[in-house]
Amino acid sequence: MSLAGIVVMGVSGAGKSTVGALLAERLGWPFEDGDAFHPPENVAKMRAGTPLTDEDRWPWLGAIAARIAAARAAGTGVVVACSALKRAYRDVLRDGQGDVRFLHLTGEPALIMARQAARVGHYMPASLVASQFATLEPPETEADVIDIEVEADPPAVTQKALAALRRRGDLP
Repeated sequence: MSLAGIVVMGVSGAGKSTVGALLAERLGWPFEDGDAFHPPENVAKMRAGTPLTDEDRWPWLGAIAARIAAARAAGTGVVVACSALKRAYRDVLRDGQGDVRFLHLTGEPALIMARQAARVGHYMPASLVASQFATLEPPETEADVIDIEVEADPPAVTQKALAALRRRGDLP
């Protein structure tokens, strides 16, 4: 089975966009940053330091799932950076299909919060990272999720992700 999508998931500051873009480049697939799918109201809430609710997230997740479905219909793959913090969110992105894999970028909260605080020009304040860790439902029992530690630099993290996907038989 070929993959329709790889979702690079985790809390803000884990490196989803950076690793996702590198992974897409290595695979020759398009890359989509999930942040671009947020409606303006969500961005305004986050910019103001207000955590999103599930109701805020459903349309956003639906738009990302539609992008994965388009890749599926076209017979191509897509790499998407998306927090996918709860199992229900990941289920929306799976869309009942078995052709989506999740790379869960994990790391010590202090490391990730420091990375988020160092970001320039991003609407997500570092103060919301703690709420993301609190919301995160670890995907420990989900067979289509691979945990990838993010202490190394992004190219090394990307290499670990590719190796893990190949070991599982998800990539040639």
